[in-house]
Amino acid sequence: MESTMSYNVKIENVLQNIRKVMIGKEEPAVLSLVALLAQGHVLLEDVPGVGKTMLVKTLAKSLDCDFRRIQFTPDLLPSDVTGVSIFNPKTLEFEFRGGPILGNIILADEINRTSPKTQSALLEAMEEKHVTVDGNTIPLARPFFVMATQNPIEYEGTYPLPEAQLDRFILKLNMGYPTFVEEMEMLTRTSQVHPIDCVEAVLTKQELEHIQDEVKHVYIDKNVQHYIIDLATSTRTHPQIYLGVSPRGSIALMKAAKAYAFILGRDYVLPDDVKYLAPYVLAHRIILRSEAKYSGETASDVIAMIIEQTEIPIRKELL
Repeated sequence: MESTMSYNVKIENVLQNIRKVMIGKEEPAVLSLVALLAQGHVLLEDVPGVGKTMLVKTLAKSLDCDFRRIQFTPDLLPSDVTGVSIFNPKTLEFEFRGGPILGNIILADEINRTSPKTQSALLEAMEEKHVTVDGNTIPLARPFFVMATQNPIEYEGTYPLPEAQLDRFILKLNMGYPTFVEEMEMLTRTSQVHPIDCVEAVLTKQELEHIQDEVKHVYIDKNVQHYIIDLATSTRTHPQIYLGVSPRGSIALMKAAKAYAFILGRDYVLPDDVKYLAPYVLAHRIILRSEAKYSGETASDVIAMIIEQTEIPIRKELL
């Protein structure tokens, strides 16, 4: 069995692969790994062409995992995602033909362009780790990781995810536009051969599964757990918030903090880990009151305010 240190080296190799392909996207790369190691899923919301798909593909190639892409469209059916049973006239029996959801790394592209019924088929699989077709339960592959994308600009012909479904994503991220220097570097790197063609796997499925199990054993002090609950409770009583973070959100923040600590080479969680991850884990789980929206406040603004107002636990054993 390999040591934690050797796994940290391999995690760094994954990040190096992403750096070769993605210029200036260190934070989304690290946070995507946080979600993967915490066995959660990611919602990437940004305009087209900023590298959402490339990030997922690079991650999949680095992990030697089965990559599947589902292009969500208005006419996509739930069976197009989960699979369907087809009658075989030779055996006189129905045979299950699995859909793209049975892969390891799933890119759910433009998830808000398909109907709520099809969205639910994907989100149910994300939560339950299995699909049900014609009364039969089919377990999903392990590791199983979904990165869903949506365009925040176009609203015609889209079906926004309701808050109950947004809650299924452990993190919500934005990519952002590159700087002038980063875009110049991007043009230089892709002028002849795209860097993703040179990416090789640096982590096997079995190693990834073992790391995910190791992350569960990262130590988190009761005071840090108390800090997580304080943040969640503040969202439930804040005057600008109509609906606060559920206990699922508290659990998600704890899992993400454990994964982040592991990536940084620690076997314990610091309050700073929680503070850093809170905006990405909590902002998409709250609903603001109408007056807050009219005043120009965003969910991220309110979460940032709550973080500033919530006391951070300080004890010697946490330093």
